[in-house]
Amino acid sequence: MGVPEAAAARAAWLRSEIERHNHAYYVLDFPLVPDAEFDALFRELQSLEAANPELLTADSPTQRVGGKPLPAFAPVRHVVPMLSIRTETDTGPDGAIAFDARVRRLLTLADDAPPVAYAAELKFDGLAISLRYVDGLLVQAATRGDGETGEDVTQNIRTIRQIPLRLNGEAPPVLEVRGEVFMSRPDFERYNARQRGLGKPTLVNPRNGAAGSVRQLDPKLAAERPLSFYAYGLGETQGWQRPASHSETLDALAAFRLPVCAHHVVAFGPSELVAFHQQILAQRDRLPFDIDGVVYKVNAVAEQERLGFVSREPRWAVAHKYPAEEALTVVEAIDVQVGRTGAITPVARLKPVFVGGVTVTNATLHNEDEARRKDVRIGDTVVVRRAGDVIPEVVSVVFDRRPSRDLFGGEPLHPPFALPDFCPECGSTVVRGEDEAIARCSGGLVCPAQRKQALIHFAGRRAMDIEGLGEKLVDQLVAAGLVHTPADLYRLSVETLAGLERMGEKSAANLISAIDASRQTSLNRFIFALGIRNVGEATARDLARHFGDLDGLMAADVYALQSVPDVGPVVAASIVEFFAEAHNREVIAGLRAAGVQWPVGQPVVAAVQPLVGKTLVLTGTLPTLKRDDAKARIEAAGGKVAGSVSRKTDYLVAGDEAGSKLDKAYELGVAVIDEAELLKLLVKGVEE
Repeated sequence: MGVPEAAAARAAWLRSEIERHNHAYYVLDFPLVPDAEFDALFRELQSLEAANPELLTADSPTQRVGGKPLPAFAPVRHVVPMLSIRTETDTGPDGAIAFDARVRRLLTLADDAPPVAYAAELKFDGLAISLRYVDGLLVQAATRGDGETGEDVTQNIRTIRQIPLRLNGEAPPVLEVRGEVFMSRPDFERYNARQRGLGKPTLVNPRNGAAGSVRQLDPKLAAERPLSFYAYGLGETQGWQRPASHSETLDALAAFRLPVCAHHVVAFGPSELVAFHQQILAQRDRLPFDIDGVVYKVNAVAEQERLGFVSREPRWAVAHKYPAEEALTVVEAIDVQVGRTGAITPVARLKPVFVGGVTVTNATLHNEDEARRKDVRIGDTVVVRRAGDVIPEVVSVVFDRRPSRDLFGGEPLHPPFALPDFCPECGSTVVRGEDEAIARCSGGLVCPAQRKQALIHFAGRRAMDIEGLGEKLVDQLVAAGLVHTPADLYRLSVETLAGLERMGEKSAANLISAIDASRQTSLNRFIFALGIRNVGEATARDLARHFGDLDGLMAADVYALQSVPDVGPVVAASIVEFFAEAHNREVIAGLRAAGVQWPVGQPVVAAVQPLVGKTLVLTGTLPTLKRDDAKARIEAAGGKVAGSVSRKTDYLVAGDEAGSKLDKAYELGVAVIDEAELLKLLVKGVEE
């Protein structure tokens, strides 16, 4: 028995009416009916769908909240990459002027040519999202990810009432909409007030709140967060004539009932860009959401296409940021942090201060020279800024407030900052090159702060080539205290590994086999695996060829090392410092004791590089090679791997589901090859 026609018609009308009211309330901020009347419509639709389950549709407003918690987010490959845009470093008027001058030069416009038309809009401080509509229905939402691949967050995005589940009017077969999910300041404050009242955790700031909400595995939790959305661009489209300008595109998106921020204009020439930048700056504190600047885009799509891209950034767009917000606070202590590459960074521990939308308790002093130049000391009152609205930094000291040893402002109470001589994490010597700003811990193989990075590098394909020892497993081994240095890897057993989470006996046995196999290696691979700063694969080959054995290399001084081709004073100093550290020698001794060995005295044969001077682009899924493997093999053969197709591209390597890069290659006449042809090139090279 089918659904009565009257019930079906009523349900369709209710869905349309409820979405019309949602758009008016959440997008236009202009409610059309009292809440009680809206709630009555919603309850009626729920009752109809409960009585007639066949009426339930994917775009029903009743389906915005729900769905089972996910075990993880599925990856989503963007057909059109979600690229970042360049940031203009000059936050003053010259930033807009420089961008316009660059655009005019690239378009080869004469000095007396009319001003370029730009679309000027806000740069929201949230999370970039791509919405995919098929025949008008929202079927997928994905995060930016790395630009090529994001995460499927459809269930969470469906909870945002500003986003239509079905587009208004006649929608194209495929329309991908790019935009920003954010949390307004009033919603952020209301949410935190409610959480405090319930004794629950609060959000740190609106941006983190938005990003964390979108990435909740349970959509019901995401639905509790007050998120908003603004559309600002397009991804893939099919069966739709794209408007001729960006401003017309925004109008078209608004006509589909997608929310578009009202703060956007068409500006002609640099003077109008400057005016927009200053106008928004004056309104910044009054806006209900956080922004960190404005964005300028060449308005005409035809001119955008002429300008193209460089380094995966459009030449036709730029982000023009504002000076970061600043505040005064007191330095309570100065510590040093050790980064994963051994870099020693002084950090000011601050009396908590609210700046740039968050409570700041730590601020970077960058390096020893910078700390001394600013003369930051314990007890100082300092100006703190969130550089780029992300990393807090100490800008300057208020010297009039510096505490002194007496009442008359004489000798300062605290001495100038000085780096420690030894690493606070492992006790190894702290070294600093003569012409380098950054000081580093020399205990790369034993330093806890560098441990994970050192192990991942050691096991890498181009180093010891221990297949199966990836980042997640390294995290587990370190967290469990099973591995402290690379030498510990060779003491692992199948039984020990099998006890780790998600590590079965078969996987454990495979990894132990890979570790055992790595005991037989070459000297150049071993040198590279040690992770000596400034020593890459090529230098490792040169060192192995020159010295023939490890003992000779370890005993060499800076003068002997500089007799090796392409080894200068900086590289030589890095090598001497590494082997001078007793901890590193102990690890090497442990590796040798574990049976790691290589042929002695045999010169390393230089690898054949058949693709020197050639640029290749990868697209789609290759039959056997992973993207990283293909890239590594091309680079090992002397070739360069670019991210986008241009007239300088020699080959496009195309796999399954090749996207727009394939069309671009055909358009430019670039040679298109498959994986089999790539493998031939890697062996035979290019026949000129």
